[in-house]
Amino acid sequence: MLLHQQFVRSAKRLGDKPAIVDRCTNRRITYARALVASLILADRFKAYEPGFVGIMVPTSAGCSLAILGVLMSGRVPVMINFSTGAAANIEYARRKCDFTTVITSRALLQKISCPELPGMVFLEDIMASISPLEKVRAALTSKLPLRMLLRVIHGGTLDDDAVILFTSGSEKDPRAVPLSHRNITSNLEGIVQHFEFDESDVFLANLPFFHVFGLTTNFWVPMTIGMTMVCYCNPLEFRAVCDSIREEKVTIVTGTPAFLWGYLRKSQKGDFDTVRYMIAGADKCPEALRKEFDRQHKVELLEGYGTTETSPVISANTLTHHRPGSVGKPLSNVQVRIEHYDTGEECATGAIGKILVKGDLVMRSYFDDFEETSLRLRHGWYDTGDMGLLDDDGYLWHVGRLRRFVKIGGEMVSLIKVENVLESLLPDGVECCVVEVPDHLKGARIVAVTTQSLDEGKVLKRLAAELPNIALPRQFVLMEELPKMGSGKIDFRTITERVRDMQPHR
Repeated sequence: MLLHQQFVRSAKRLGDKPAIVDRCTNRRITYARALVASLILADRFKAYEPGFVGIMVPTSAGCSLAILGVLMSGRVPVMINFSTGAAANIEYARRKCDFTTVITSRALLQKISCPELPGMVFLEDIMASISPLEKVRAALTSKLPLRMLLRVIHGGTLDDDAVILFTSGSEKDPRAVPLSHRNITSNLEGIVQHFEFDESDVFLANLPFFHVFGLTTNFWVPMTIGMTMVCYCNPLEFRAVCDSIREEKVTIVTGTPAFLWGYLRKSQKGDFDTVRYMIAGADKCPEALRKEFDRQHKVELLEGYGTTETSPVISANTLTHHRPGSVGKPLSNVQVRIEHYDTGEECATGAIGKILVKGDLVMRSYFDDFEETSLRLRHGWYDTGDMGLLDDDGYLWHVGRLRRFVKIGGEMVSLIKVENVLESLLPDGVECCVVEVPDHLKGARIVAVTTQSLDEGKVLKRLAAELPNIALPRQFVLMEELPKMGSGKIDFRTITERVRDMQPHR
C-alpha cells in the first residue's frame, strides 16, 4: 500500500482521534478532518503540471496536508530547504528536477526575507479560496468505504517515487535523492518493529520535513501508524518545544544533538516525564549529552544512524538493546556489511571498514546522476561513505565519514576521534569540530575549531595523553558559533572553507 493510502487507512479507522496538533497555529486536526483537507488539496493540485511539485513550508499542519495532497493528486513532492538560501535552493531544485510550481507560505517568505518567485503558490491563498461546495464534496468523498476511496485518489506502484529530497550539502553540492513508496514503507516497518511503537504514542514533529530524518520519523511514522503528531515549526525555539512536549504529553522525541542540547539547557523539571523514547540522530551524539539527560531528567538518550539514501534509519539503540557509544543494532530488514576500504573484502568482526547497506530501504539511484550512482551502488549494496565496525554482539559503531579521515605522514587519522577526545576536555556548552587543511610537507594538518578560547598548551598536553602525535591539532581557531545546516548538523563544508581562507598563502 502506498504511503498516502496508508494514511487514508489510518484516517478511516481513527476518525475523531487527533492526528495533528499544530502548536504554532493552535490548530488541532482530527484524522477525519485531515482526510477531508487533503482531499480538497489533492483536487486543487491536479490543476498543476504533472510530475514534480516543490514544497517549501515549515513543519506544520499545512506542510503535512500539502504532502498528502500532492501525493493523492498523482504528483511527487520535492522538499526544499528554506533554512539557508531559500531562493537559491528553489532554483537549484528546479534546474535539477525540471518543475515550476512551489507550494509555500507568505508568512514564511516574510520571516526568511525570501522574494516571491514565479510559480509560487501560497497555502494561505488556497485555504482562503476553498468554497463550501468543495468542502461538502470532499466530506462526502471521505465517507466512502476504504476500498472505494482508494480508487478515487491516485494509485500507482510501490516503486513509484514518493519524494525527492536533497542531501545536506555539508561536504559537497547537494544531490537529489528520489525515495520510493517501497523505500520509505520498508523503513517504517523496520522502525516500528525495532522500537515497538504503536498508535497510543504521541510523536513530537520538530524536525524539518525537507530532511529525511524529519520526513520519515516525524511525519510518516505517526501518520501511517495512527499516532498523534505534535508539530512545532521552529526546532530552535527550545523553551517552546519543551512546553509542547510537557503540555501535549509527548512520548517520542527525535532530534539532532544540536537541537537536543538546546532543549536540555532550556528544560525544567517535569518537561520530559511522559517521554519514553528520546532518539538522537543525523550527527554523532556526545557522551556528555547522554549523561546530562540521565542526570537531569532520568531520560535514556538513544543514538541511531541513517542516511538520506536509506530512507533513513539503518540502525538504532533501543531501551532493551542499548550500547552507549554505538549506533545500535541494524533494523531487522536491513543488511549491513563492513568492507575493507582498500581490498573490498568483508572485514572481520571488530575491524573498521566502509559501511555498506542493502535492503528495500535503499534508493534506486540518484536523480539524473549516473556517475555518482555507479560509485555508490554496487550489486545492490549502498556505500554510505561512512566508516565503522560491527562488534561481537551485532552493534554497529560509526567512526566517521571516509572523507573525515585524513592521511598524514602515510597514516590514516580519524578527525571524529580527535573531536571526541577534544570534546571530552571542554567545558559544558563549548562546541568544537576538527578539519584538515593542506600542508606542503605532510600533505595535511589538523585544525581544531572551538566556540571558546582555550589554554592551547594545556589542552594539547591532555590530548597528547590520548592521541598519537600525528593526530594532534596544529592550530586552534575560535568561532563565535559553529555554522549548522537546517537539519542541525554541523556544516563542515563552510567551516573548512573559512579555516582554509585564514591560512597564509604559501
